[in-house]
Amino acid sequence: MLGGVADGDVFRALADPTRRTILDELAERDGQTLFELCARLAMKHAIGSSRQAISQHLDVLEAAGLVRTRREGRYKFHHIDTGPLRAIAERWRPKEDR
Repeated sequence: MLGGVADGDVFRALADPTRRTILDELAERDGQTLFELCARLAMKHAIGSSRQAISQHLDVLEAAGLVRTRREGRYKFHHIDTGPLRAIAERWRPKEDR
């Protein structure tokens, strides 16, 4: 377990190239809405997935602890969380480096 998230959930979330691209976009510009993410994915990466498909990818990333959301009125903002990635890196860091 990585901070309450199963190791396999993080690896499964990262296995999909669209989800990795979503994380790239959030790393570049954190706090985007679903609409903003869909527009950026379509314009910059030629990913023409539906809003529903991108929303499902975001749900997988959130379940893996890689994305956090916050609501502000009727808007839902998505933020990258690299905590699970740090936990993975720490897991295999040589003991002499700890």
